[in-house]
Amino acid sequence: MARAVPALQRAFDILELFLDEAELSAPEITTRLDLPRTTVHELLGTLVERGYLTHAGSSGSRYRLGVRSFQLGSAYADRLDLAREGQLAAEETSRECNETVHIGIREGTEVLYIAKVDSRHPVRMVSAVGRRLPAHCTAVGKALLAPLSADKLDELYGSSTLSPMTANSITDYRSLLAELAEVRERSGRAREHCESNDSVACVAAPVYDHSAEVVAAMSIAVPILRWDEEVERGLTETVMRGAANLSERLGHRAG
Repeated sequence: MARAVPALQRAFDILELFLDEAELSAPEITTRLDLPRTTVHELLGTLVERGYLTHAGSSGSRYRLGVRSFQLGSAYADRLDLAREGQLAAEETSRECNETVHIGIREGTEVLYIAKVDSRHPVRMVSAVGRRLPAHCTAVGKALLAPLSADKLDELYGSSTLSPMTANSITDYRSLLAELAEVRERSGRAREHCESNDSVACVAAPVYDHSAEVVAAMSIAVPILRWDEEVERGLTETVMRGAANLSERLGHRAG
């Protein structure tokens, strides 16, 4: 079990008081948590500075939740919505193509799969929601990396080694940049040929939210034994429709 950090625990204790109270003063917090007054004032100062609390009223002697707390809650709610809507869109897309469909988001240099639907074929890709893979090895990851700025890509990959998952994986930053440039030229459509799995190929497309930001990507994964250029063309069209459908569910309006 990880060692608890007392100051962090106390900060969370303070924040959790506001689950039941719209506003509180420092003396009220001190009494309710039985903490030293100086400790409470120091923690309140930090929480205000970071935006998790803000002063309430003209006197500034009371506190309420700040915008950063709201942003955290909104981000959590958005992710729940994305996973729920992503699952529905994945189900519709999988019914159309009868292949395995994933919805993934980017966390740093990794892809986190938040929704999936398995193909009904006896031979299919095996994966699981919650799985993480290196973004540079996957079609989903490339679709998520392509919109990033050059500075952000440098921050993520400029000083790191790209570890391969198969003999076909991208292993150097220059090659990754070239691949992402091609993805951008294809309006975000990405592909993977046995780069994360020796026997699987994928196509992917970006998913946009109401602010036109890329927040996820949808992919269709196919065992290599069913893969050829004609299949790739057809599934690319399918995944673009599926991603556009999910984008619309999230409030995006194309055009």
